[in-house]
Amino acid sequence: MKILQHRDVLSIVLAGGMGERLFPLTRDRAKPAVPFGGRYRIVDFVLNNLVNSGLMKIKVLTQFKSNSLIEHLIRVWRLNSEIGQFVDPVPAQMRRGPHWFRGTADAVYQNLDLIFDEQPAQVCVFGGDHIYMMDVNPMLALHEEGDHDLTIAAFPVPADEARRFGVLEVDGAWRVTGFEEKPQVPKELPGLPGMALASMGNYIFKPSVLIEALEEDALQDTTHDFGKTIIPQLLADGARVFAYDFTSSRLPGDEEIDPYWRDIGTVDSYWEASMDLISVSPPLNLYNPRWPLKTLSPQLPPAKFVFADSAAQRIGIATDSMVADGCIISGGTIDRSILFPRVRVNSYSHIEECVLMDGVDVGRYARLRRVIADKGIRIPPRTEIGFDLERDRKRFDVSDGGVVVLPKGTEIPVD
Repeated sequence: MKILQHRDVLSIVLAGGMGERLFPLTRDRAKPAVPFGGRYRIVDFVLNNLVNSGLMKIKVLTQFKSNSLIEHLIRVWRLNSEIGQFVDPVPAQMRRGPHWFRGTADAVYQNLDLIFDEQPAQVCVFGGDHIYMMDVNPMLALHEEGDHDLTIAAFPVPADEARRFGVLEVDGAWRVTGFEEKPQVPKELPGLPGMALASMGNYIFKPSVLIEALEEDALQDTTHDFGKTIIPQLLADGARVFAYDFTSSRLPGDEEIDPYWRDIGTVDSYWEASMDLISVSPPLNLYNPRWPLKTLSPQLPPAKFVFADSAAQRIGIATDSMVADGCIISGGTIDRSILFPRVRVNSYSHIEECVLMDGVDVGRYARLRRVIADKGIRIPPRTEIGFDLERDRKRFDVSDGGVVVLPKGTEIPVD
């Protein structure tokens, strides 16, 4: 397999989305900045994929509620600029007129100067809001060796879920013959009934093809979106557009694990992806030493579990869970949950299938089930959430799947 010279590849990460379907976790932050997996932000996954693949020239395009995202990028993602490595946040700047980004394609069009300045051999345009691990090198090699104009990473998903994605049709050589963005009736894969081939929102372009397509699209009255306008137009023009089969992807050190990709666009999908991490054999392995995941690592003491008073049922214990640094489990019980740094769980409380973000404090005798608590939430003693959803809906945000979300600043009434 031929490996591209990494200095000739510019990666552009689209991280300006509002993430409306993930509300209220996106009430105060952009979707790529939403915490995930006990210590990471969603954007960390695409950035780790690029950096671990040797792609060290990265521009991150931001827009909505970007402060926490930009702070995270500046504090965490410092590469060696002396040898041409960078992860640079790029705020919306209205370079092409008095308007913000009007779509994913317009976001790149308004920043074409980034491509002109770098003069790369290839341009990766990747989404910043999905959870997956991917070695980009095989896709790059396929793109260059096949002399493709555009290569699209693709993954089979159930047809009923494919309505949320761009759906590709391919021939036997994986050349894209059709593309429809968020179709009501997705076309199923031949030989795989009930499955459709979804675009992962990860593209590799020839720079000249990308520039020409964006400049032509800017002159038209379109949605200025890669899926809705750019890809269909390239197909209509006869461009060499191919799909990369992500199911063939494997990571160094995890060759036996099938690839995992998830769009955590809703509260329920976020919660389900979180629960995937705590299974005995998780489909997404965060512990592969050959694919390390970089993120903010605050200087905190180890997690502590105290009290072993079985007679009084005052036991600090966690089962099938992930517990980050700085947590104190003080006589409470944690089961199938994820605790971010500095969470405190006090005596006689019970936490089940929950995601508790940085600094959450759970009072004595509290009981939580299927709850996502955002940063700094204080759960009063004896509070019960997640056991009476009809009651919870009158007080909190509850997803279609019955997950209760407590956004930052939530004042919880004392039961």
